[in-house]
Amino acid sequence: MTAPFDSTSAASLSQDDVAVARRIASGDRAQFTSLMRQYNRRLYRLARATLRDDAEAEDALQDAYLAAYRSMSQFRGEASLGTWLSRLVLNECLGRLRRSERRSKVVPMVSPNAEMADVAAATVAQPERMAARAQIREVLEHKLDELPETFRIVFVLRSVEELSVEETAAALDIPEATVRSRYFRAKGLLREALAQEIDLAERDLFEFGGRQCDRTIERVLDRIE
Repeated sequence: MTAPFDSTSAASLSQDDVAVARRIASGDRAQFTSLMRQYNRRLYRLARATLRDDAEAEDALQDAYLAAYRSMSQFRGEASLGTWLSRLVLNECLGRLRRSERRSKVVPMVSPNAEMADVAAATVAQPERMAARAQIREVLEHKLDELPETFRIVFVLRSVEELSVEETAAALDIPEATVRSRYFRAKGLLREALAQEIDLAERDLFEFGGRQCDRTIERVLDRIE
């Protein structure tokens, strides 16, 4: 059963956001630092889903934060600070895409060096388990990058950041019904893509070669001798 909407609570949260914005607008760097820490992950993921490039997403997030800091005095609490920041990040990302398309007509893909670094770090931490998780994540991120932008962004906000339908609709300024349909479609496309990857991987299950093969042969020969 859905909980009833609490207008008093919503108004209180809005007032809190306005108070935070006023402190930041007056030059409170500590408050702004706290705000960035609160929303960093969500906003980075939104930027990453839009731009499909780790470094570009980080740059866009930084530029959006600077724009937020400079225009914080304009915040009036008509939406939550989280929603307001999400729109700033999205606008920054879309602007970058438009500029990139004008330059080369090609949207940047995932930075291979960054992903290789992630995999290497995971492998050092826990050689088998972490490496396997990194590989799965790499496949999922690659398939997510291949989704149309409208589906990709909704999926990240709903599934990865676990925002509600209402919060996602507010952040993207689209109807709630659109959020639901795009999320459903994105999940379907991802399942289909991952299923194809699994079908291809089945042929390589329990592959026995390289050093493992050599080691077994060596041990058998040693025992024979």
